[in-house]
Amino acid sequence: MGTDKQPLISVIMACYNAAPFVAEAVSSVLQQTIANTEVVVVDDGSDDASPEIVTRLSDEHPGRVRLVHMKHSGPYPARNAGLGVARGDYIAFLDADDWWRQDCLEVLLTTLRENDADLAYCGWQNVGQHKLDPQPYIPPAYEEDEPVLAFLRACPWPIHAALVRKPVLEAIGGFSERYFSSMDYDLWLRVLAHTTRIVRAPEVLAYYRWHGDGQISATRWKQVMNAIQVRRDFIQQHPDMVKHLERETIDTLVDGQLLNEAYRNYWSRDLANAQQLFRAAFARRAWHTRDLKYLLPALLPPRLFRGIVNLAGNTRGPNQ
Repeated sequence: MGTDKQPLISVIMACYNAAPFVAEAVSSVLQQTIANTEVVVVDDGSDDASPEIVTRLSDEHPGRVRLVHMKHSGPYPARNAGLGVARGDYIAFLDADDWWRQDCLEVLLTTLRENDADLAYCGWQNVGQHKLDPQPYIPPAYEEDEPVLAFLRACPWPIHAALVRKPVLEAIGGFSERYFSSMDYDLWLRVLAHTTRIVRAPEVLAYYRWHGDGQISATRWKQVMNAIQVRRDFIQQHPDMVKHLERETIDTLVDGQLLNEAYRNYWSRDLANAQQLFRAAFARRAWHTRDLKYLLPALLPPRLFRGIVNLAGNTRGPNQ
């Protein structure tokens, strides 16, 4: 463990077939302006050269780079495995293809300690992504307004844009592994339920590497459904934290997102994901009469749905 003056920060890095990037990600940690860090790389059953690369880095930086092996189980079990062996007073997560600004951990730690907070978060930038906004983004100061409402609208920050006191993560049991995705979102919601002592560092310190549409496209509908279920779980488990919200607001935050995401995928012609989300919205009765001309075709087999959409050639939204 680190001293009070210079605490140890453990950076947990889930790694699966990241050979082209993992050395850069580890170097991003080793080159931080705070030297008292360790990198716990959890190799999630890679079948490329990732383990060999990390082994070499561990030999070059004994005590600072540690490698944990596990069978391929996904990022959430891998991060939990890293948490289980982390020695630090503070925890940060960095995926094996992302990186930080050189003073990222120093800024986050200073902000956290000066404000006696349990978690500090920062801005970030997506790199290599063309369809979404590539501009740097600094999130709002959630702690100054209504954090519960803001967190229920969307995941407040990505996994690599926060520093947390280790006892907080231990108290909530680390990552849940119950869903396919959105367990980072679930983690931040459970952190909020445990402590509201969060603080923003209003700088862009973290960078996310985008690998193209194939990265998430085929399972986008599952991600949407998992995020909605995470919100629903939080509301059911913490009624006192949402009792000030109107029922209509809660319904919009949960099932209302189904149609929003369905239409977003529909108009971008991602019809496979749109169809799944329209079907879910129909089943949840999260729709209005005007939506039926989109919902009903989605109940047909995929080939017929695509044919109807292509025949209609619609280019306008349901309210236009």
